[in-house]
Amino acid sequence: MRILFLSENFPPESNAAATRVYERAIYWVKWGNDVTILTSAPNFPEGKLYPGYRNAWRRVEYMDGLRVVRVKTYMTANQGKVKRTLDFLSFMCAAYLIGLFEKRPDVIVSTSPQFFAAVAGWALGVSRRVPFVFELGDLWPASIVAVGALRPSLAIRWMERLELFLYKNSNAVVALSRAFKRNLVRRGIDANKITVVINGVDTWRYQPRPPDEELTKLTGLKNKFVVGYVGTHGMAHALGNVLNAAERLIDQTDFAFLLAGAGAERDQLINDATKRNLSNIIFLPRQPKEAMPAIWSLCDVALVHLKNADAFRDVIPSKMFEAMAMGLPILLASPAGEASTILESDKAGIHIAAEDPDALTDAVRQMKDNTELYKSLATGSLAAASFHSREAQAKAMLAVLVNVRPNT
Repeated sequence: MRILFLSENFPPESNAAATRVYERAIYWVKWGNDVTILTSAPNFPEGKLYPGYRNAWRRVEYMDGLRVVRVKTYMTANQGKVKRTLDFLSFMCAAYLIGLFEKRPDVIVSTSPQFFAAVAGWALGVSRRVPFVFELGDLWPASIVAVGALRPSLAIRWMERLELFLYKNSNAVVALSRAFKRNLVRRGIDANKITVVINGVDTWRYQPRPPDEELTKLTGLKNKFVVGYVGTHGMAHALGNVLNAAERLIDQTDFAFLLAGAGAERDQLINDATKRNLSNIIFLPRQPKEAMPAIWSLCDVALVHLKNADAFRDVIPSKMFEAMAMGLPILLASPAGEASTILESDKAGIHIAAEDPDALTDAVRQMKDNTELYKSLATGSLAAASFHSREAQAKAMLAVLVNVRPNT
């Protein structure tokens, strides 16, 4: 089967969407499918072109059996309204135009968070007369309203109508959570066209390992109990709460917080930590995807942190599954919802209220001081990883694509 997949983010970018698309697609190629990824030149989240790349109108490369076509976009940092919108729209237009000249696929897939890529996918499906599948990675625009990036307005209502149009006019929807499916069904989308394929992890890539010696020396984290957050530092993650917890633990020199990644809030977090003399917080810049297991190896606890907003009840952060495969107990600070249900069902960690520094402080102390609890959660976390493998996820989504492909 020939698959054309639209995703604005793709490796060497290392955010959740880029990783998800790549790790599934390499299985599809392994199983005999022809996969082309239509994406942008890597620049997320700083909006700066990665070394070795050009922001060309069309550039083709090959990566682990995948054919990757990169198109020219307006590049900007992952912050601000107007510039980010121009970024999204530029990818939508460029992907559609370049996609018209790609070999005719059997199925076209687009992934969110931002759904303008899905607009391009739907339009290509209509133009090329092939089925279109919408992978729903985030409820957008609801999520951008939830973080305060945009306020409810006429533009938001227009985007919500466009969102529903895409769901209704796709041949199938693949939702990354059961809550996403429930949301769509409540809004009138046929439940039979929605398949839930929860996020996962490549268990051959992420495995328990001792702390990386070089990184341990670099960060000064030897003999520390390390609570690690690895991922985007954005408005959705409310990481200022971590600084508040660190301040409460500043006199306990055996604790440390590791924040690794990039994003719109990172510079402000570093400035605030410096002003408050929070020497127990270590910041690492964005790392290539292949370095992620080494980063996780520094951690005793994996911190998964979300803003206190109802929209995030439905979100399942992919870093949860990476932590499971690494055998790390998880400390989930978020609104109660689908992620906390999975965590508690798998007995893989502790869930606390979002943006509550006292709850975060108490949970960190509990995980360090209660050795029996810590070992139990670490065991449960590692055992759960096998139920969330990327291979199983790839099979489930491929079945959806095969099902919508017209008989030839």
